[in-house]
Amino acid sequence: MGLYPMTRQVGNLIFVSGMGPREAGTDNIPGLKLDKHGNYLEFDFEAQVHSVFKNVKTALEEAGSSWDKIVDVTVFLVNMKRDFQTYNRIYAEYFKENQPCRTTVEVNSLPSSIAIELKVIATV
Repeated sequence: MGLYPMTRQVGNLIFVSGMGPREAGTDNIPGLKLDKHGNYLEFDFEAQVHSVFKNVKTALEEAGSSWDKIVDVTVFLVNMKRDFQTYNRIYAEYFKENQPCRTTVEVNSLPSSIAIELKVIATV
């Protein structure tokens, strides 16, 4: 969606750029189907959350880190009222052991039709 690295290492920290649920190498967004006018035909926020977490995990592993080394999470939601409880529930499943600092922010929109984007910092 732009010119920036997926991850960047500085010292013993890995910074992961804002990452959405899009499947790597495709335009497919799990849990989202739109008609030709951009109207929702199908919307599954849970599928997007699981996909974002999978993408972040993959990026961390490719950078030499791992999910359990995440120290900070920033999540951007386009609809806090609708999605926060679902995000919180799924987040608790993924972060039972490791509990990083966390910030949740509602934004008007993201660069595509996605409903969630995650930015994380992890150690190596």
